[in-house]
Amino acid sequence: MTKPPNPADEERRKKLFEIADELRERTKKQTPEEGFRVVITGKGGVGKTTMTAILARLLARDGYRVLAVDEDPQMNLAHALGVPKEVRDKIVPLNRNLDYIEEKTGARPGTNWGLYFSLTPDVRDVVDRFGVVGPDGVMLLVMGSVVQAAAGCLCPENALLDAVIKYINLRKGEIILMDTQAGLEHFGRALARGFKQAVILTEPTYNSVQVAVDAAKLARQLGIEHVHLVINKVKKEGHVEKVERILNELGFNDFTTKTVIPYDEMVEEYDPEIEAILANPESPTYIKALELKNILLKYAE
Repeated sequence: MTKPPNPADEERRKKLFEIADELRERTKKQTPEEGFRVVITGKGGVGKTTMTAILARLLARDGYRVLAVDEDPQMNLAHALGVPKEVRDKIVPLNRNLDYIEEKTGARPGTNWGLYFSLTPDVRDVVDRFGVVGPDGVMLLVMGSVVQAAAGCLCPENALLDAVIKYINLRKGEIILMDTQAGLEHFGRALARGFKQAVILTEPTYNSVQVAVDAAKLARQLGIEHVHLVINKVKKEGHVEKVERILNELGFNDFTTKTVIPYDEMVEEYDPEIEAILANPESPTYIKALELKNILLKYAE
């Protein structure tokens, strides 16, 4: 028997849509951006969150202002980035913080006042109250659980994420890295605007490569210009050949770049933490993450 709609949930959905609509109107008036945005995706368990965290920390150490957005329902990015547990436990996901969204974005329906929401030092209180400032100054925004649905879904969480991410107007030296749930089916056409690069991770298994191909095809359809494939957890040379064989079998091999990361015991030993990896320049994951960081910077020019 179907449960009747919960009035509180229905009111929350309505409010999310109102805020999203207001933010969309504001984004139409924005000036062109100078920073860049990267979406990171792939099958569950391939290492998306670990790679997002490492890239965020490396880019921050290079002097970039980095906003790491956790859009994965597992919400492990804070842990991976090195945010202490006592701080992580206090994080309120964005989609559960509507009053503050209204206050800081000026997207309170029915009013015309507002504050500018951007990645600049004077909005540190936004990050402190939305989420946290992590190690190396990486700013973290936890979206919260987003219901996965067919492409084009208008569920309120997706609408809010779309609006808020686009509302953040990047300046030179500012970067958004978004860790997503498996696949890109929920990554709508509107949200894809402004994301010029996608990093798609895969393991050397048929199912993982198939998910990567589906995500890459959709990324191309959404207009994401540079799609980078990362073949992770490679234990032997034959694994790379296997991935290439599967790609050819599936009839898709349109990747801007490919990066191969050898299997790294340290990743599994410390998962999801990355401090040991960052402290070990001999780690294959660290070495390849540096290469990938430089690739992203190259194609952001």
